[in-house]
Parts: sequence; structure tokens; C-alpha cells
Amino acid sequence: MLASAFPLLLLGFSLGMRHATDADHVIAVATVVSRVRSLGTALLIGAMWGVGHTLTLMVIGGGILLFGLVVPPHVGLAMELSVALMLIGLGVYHLARLYRAVRRGEPPAPDVAPVEHAAPVAHVAHHDGHRHDLGWADRVFGGSRVYASLRPLLIGVVHGLAGSAAVALLVLTTVRDPRWGIGYIALFGVGTIAGMTLITGVLALPFAYARARTSGIHNAFGAVASLLSVGFGLFLAYDISFGSGLFTANPQWTPG
Repeated sequence: MLASAFPLLLLGFSLGMRHATDADHVIAVATVVSRVRSLGTALLIGAMWGVGHTLTLMVIGGGILLFGLVVPPHVGLAMELSVALMLIGLGVYHLARLYRAVRRGEPPAPDVAPVEHAAPVAHVAHHDGHRHDLGWADRVFGGSRVYASLRPLLIGVVHGLAGSAAVALLVLTTVRDPRWGIGYIALFGVGTIAGMTLITGVLALPFAYARARTSGIHNAFGAVASLLSVGFGLFLAYDISFGSGLFTANPQWTPG
């Protein structure tokens, strides 16, 4: 039985790796990675994004497989719209922080400093003891590995909303046993985690190189990533709202 199901499970892992390369995933992670300092932190971001994505897949996809849940078109489009809004929010957030840092003539603070370097951050602080481009949560929890993992985990959870129904429906057309379907989704998630970890590591390299050279180049890279996030998010939001008719009586939604 396992031998006959192995090709299906291998397909799930392979498609998960490919799924990590979707444009909205890469843009979201690039926006976040643009503000980290170390390759290790970037890899952690990618892995936790994949874990969050997999959690959503298992909950929604598992519900569809095990309990026959049906996702209405309005709900499916609303889940996809949440991804578009998150991309816009991420881009605006990072642009605002970059603008504040550049306006004060200081290098932008990372989203989360590596834990082993968290304590000495005070040497770049202003007279009041705080970096002004850091949010209060970053100042209070920035040295925590849990906090460093939480934000990419939540981003992954939101991204999983847009693809979970499609993955589950694909499984339904391929395998009849829900248990193998859950195994497929689990390996799809493992593939996504592996793929996104690899992608974030690759994306972190040019940002690290730019940071080592000059803050101007690094800021430019960060601004481009943030603008792409806003622009792609606006495009998705428009397409979902008007092209697919989310706010009409007859929405057109095909999970995919």
C-alpha cells in the first residue's frame, strides 16, 4: 500500500517545493527578509513561514477531506483577498520604517535583531535610549526567538488561506482515502517549508551584500521589495474584487 502511494506523496512534496516559488510568496518573504541582518535569521523566517502555511493547509484542507466541508465562492475569494491586503500592509509598513530611518540619516534597524546580538543594540540608540524606527513590540520583544518566529509564522498562516482549498480539491480528484490525502497535504507542506527556507536564504544574500557595501544600496533594495509588495497586493485586490466579483451577487472563483 505504501509503495503504491509513494508516487502521490512524492508529488505532494515536489508540488510543495514549487508552490513556494509563487509570486505572492516570494514578494512577501523578500519584503520581510530585506530588514534582517543574518542568514540564520532569514532561514528561520522562511522555515516559520512554511510552518504557518502548512498549519492552515492542514486545518482547512483536512476539514475538506475529512468532513466534506465546502468553501463558498465568497469565502474563497475573501481568503484570497486577505493575502492581497497583507501584501499591501507589509509593503506600507516597511516603506514607512525605511522613510523614517532615512529621514533621520541613520541606518534602518532590522526587523528583529539576532538574539545573540540583541543586547548591544543600545549603541545605535538616540538620547532617549530607543531607536525611533523600531516599533514598541520590536523594542520590547526584539531579543526573543519566539517573537522572531511569530511574524513570519502568521504571514504563512494568512498565505495558506489562499491555497488550502485548491490543494485539498486536487487531492480529492486523485485519491479516495482521506488518510492518504492528509499525508499528501502534510508532505506538500514539508515541501513548501523546504522550498521557502531555500528561497529566503537565496534572497537574503543580495540584501546582506548590499548592507555590507553601503546603506544606500541596501535601502534601495528594501524600497523596491516593499513597492513590489504594495503594487502586487493592489493588483491582486483589484482582480479579486472586480475581476472575480467578490462584492457582487455572482462571484467567479476557481481554487488554484
